[in-house]
Amino acid sequence: MLMYYISMMFLFSAALKRMLNFNAPPLKNTTESVWKVLIYDRFGQDIISPLLSVKELRDMGITLHLLLHTDRDPIPDVPAIYFVMPTEENTDRICQDLRNQLYESYYLNFISAISRSKLEDIASAALAANAVNQVTKVFDQYLNFITLEDDMFILCNQNKEHISYHAINKPDIMDTDMEAIMDTIVDSLFCFFVTLGAVPIIRCPRGNAAEMVAVKLDKKLRENLRDARNSLFTGDTMGTGQFSFQRPLFVLADRNLDLATPLHHTWTYQALIHDVLDFHLNRVSVEESQGSEASPAGARPKKKNKKSYDLTGADKFWQKHKGSPFPEVAEAVQEELDTYRAQEDEVKRLKSIMGLEGEDDGAISMLSDNTAKLTSAVSSLPELLEKKRLIDLHTNVATAVLDHIKSRKLDVYFEYEEKLMSKSTLDKSLLDIISDPDAGTVEDKMRLFLIYYITSQQPPSEADLEQYKKALVDAGCDLSSLNYIKQWKAFTKMAATPANYGSSGVKPMGLFSRVMNTGSQFVMEGVKNLVLKQHNLPVTRILDNLMEMKSNPVSVLVCFSLSLRPFIFSLISTNIKHARQGKRVLYGCSELFNAAQFMKQLSQLGQK
Repeated sequence: MLMYYISMMFLFSAALKRMLNFNAPPLKNTTESVWKVLIYDRFGQDIISPLLSVKELRDMGITLHLLLHTDRDPIPDVPAIYFVMPTEENTDRICQDLRNQLYESYYLNFISAISRSKLEDIASAALAANAVNQVTKVFDQYLNFITLEDDMFILCNQNKEHISYHAINKPDIMDTDMEAIMDTIVDSLFCFFVTLGAVPIIRCPRGNAAEMVAVKLDKKLRENLRDARNSLFTGDTMGTGQFSFQRPLFVLADRNLDLATPLHHTWTYQALIHDVLDFHLNRVSVEESQGSEASPAGARPKKKNKKSYDLTGADKFWQKHKGSPFPEVAEAVQEELDTYRAQEDEVKRLKSIMGLEGEDDGAISMLSDNTAKLTSAVSSLPELLEKKRLIDLHTNVATAVLDHIKSRKLDVYFEYEEKLMSKSTLDKSLLDIISDPDAGTVEDKMRLFLIYYITSQQPPSEADLEQYKKALVDAGCDLSSLNYIKQWKAFTKMAATPANYGSSGVKPMGLFSRVMNTGSQFVMEGVKNLVLKQHNLPVTRILDNLMEMKSNPVSVLVCFSLSLRPFIFSLISTNIKHARQGKRVLYGCSELFNAAQFMKQLSQLGQK
């Protein structure tokens, strides 16, 4: 059971480090590493990048990391570690590398299990190229998933449209296509539990895609356990799982359980970044401001530069505030900046004192005392510089988020949607917001109306609906997504039993304190200071009920959704609540989309 309290990112990065050390445990007390080349495809790159930095790769002796399908020069004296999907295209390129004698030796690691026929193709190519002895090891790594956080994983980033909500729910899908989608999802989930080293207890609703995945996964697990000699969950092959004493509870949910949450405007730092900025695989891209200097008359407008930042577990500010309401984040950034400036001013003051002239006893005594202080300050300089880098990072990111909040009135949308979902009293007409040309984009207006339609106890009358549709069209909205939601709601009979979102809501807290002062980096005037109450979303209630069942004494719950929006990241209270009980919740999804991407999928479905 103690195994589960190890960081999930630590656990899975350890599996990668073992692979990069020629599938042997890395030696702890050695600074020498064998120089080697890492060859990966896009899938392998996506798996490695959130877990291992370039510096960590270099420390493990990786001198070059190259994509498989690029022109690569021969490096005949260096071993090569391959980390790729077992596709026909990839195996053909590996065979070509063998024929071209690119490397000294080949360590072939496949992300998922390779078929016998493809393995025979590689063997034939090695034999023909007289390179049999150079193919040192071939491994199935079972790492076909991406770990983004200690409690969050996704199945893929490449070709995610093949297993998207749209792909699963399109009306003209063939049975063979659905089977292929389910097999892809099951393969990745099987890899996850092999790496975790635990056989799950599976729970799912009946009669939807989640049940199809559950049945296939259960069959695949049983088939593997049936062969005790070669089972991946027993004996030496089990790895970390041999130290676990309890099976995790695995809850499979269909996205159709709750379509309002993926459309909901958000108010926490991480979810806002994912909603309004370019953010994927823990990297956010922000357009740099060009200052107030205007372009010369007749000249082309200056192209805005994009800067990318990694938001990882090593960033303490990110770890502490990613689930916080945005106003708290803005205040925290300002406080960190004020603290840094005070430390910087102290270093400058000490440097000035060190320039004292004269030889009186007081000056000499002061010089001696401040020399020690300056020495201490200099020794902490690397830490201070790293702190400044993180402050600049979050200042830039938070400023970009704030620009979207103010220009689109996202605080107004968030507060109104919270009231809709919690059945609270509305202080403004929905038509007024839709008709307001200064309130948000056409996408914001459409998201708001869809949430109203999904969560309403009774659907609006035909006359009211026509009035809403006219206002939406006048605002420039595409009604294709509404066409699909109407069909979905009728099919699932949600009109009679709408999803209950509990009494979440928000609490206005009045004016800001520190971020409203004249020296603040953030001009928050006109933005509401909203504090989140505890959410009680449909998925959250399911998890709470399952974790609290006395007949179900599990320590770990893995919640997996067929498509997910990171608004669930803000449900920290659920994790904290169960952590106090000695339990832990891990979240996973087949695809991680933001609201704009989900709206696009709904529109595509509504056009069919």
